Amino acid sequence: MKKNEIVLRDHSYDGIQEYDQKLPNWWLFTFYIMIVWFVVFWVLYYQSPVKIANDYERLDKEIAEINAKKENELKAILATLNDDSLLKMSRDPSHLAAGKAIFETKCFVCHGIDLSATLNGAKLPGLPLNDKEWKYGGKPMQIMETITHGPPKFKPDGTPNPQLGMIAWNNQLSPSQIAEVVAYILSKQPR
Repeated sequence: MKKNEIVLRDHSYDGIQEYDQKLPNWWLFTFYIMIVWFVVFWVLYYQSPVKIANDYERLDKEIAEINAKKENELKAILATLNDDSLLKMSRDPSHLAAGKAIFETKCFVCHGIDLSATLNGAKLPGLPLNDKEWKYGGKPMQIMETITHGPPKFKPDGTPNPQLGMIAWNNQLSPSQIAEVVAYILSKQPR
């Protein structure tokens, strides 16, 4: 066989013949290096006492860090917030615009676009938010607590609360976003 000569095998299948050529050295060396790399990686990953974090563990760690950051942010915001500061936010147009945008994407499905808990005369699952009647407390910080953690698990008399329809929004909204929603709701209250 001469260099660069094309050699075909003697047999054919459906009129197709196969080449009988040696693979190029660069391909063979790449293949051998990948085999060695796999063995080394397998030993390091599965047999080594040094633990290499997998994607699930890294993701869990990142989620825990984000939740801790959100909890710290919540504590910091709650430390600065009180009923008066939330009422002050309810008169600030920038907070109201942000709160309205959040309300119209997350809350209107249950509480209605006009906060009346109705849509074209049909009752929605949420409670009306544009009246003076509040089931879980109508003070600004009580409203923020209800939005953040959901309705209380127990009634004031200690019996379980069967109406736990609303979710706790602290997993989907930041504390500042919840404060903006509270400001928007307060702005719609009758004076």
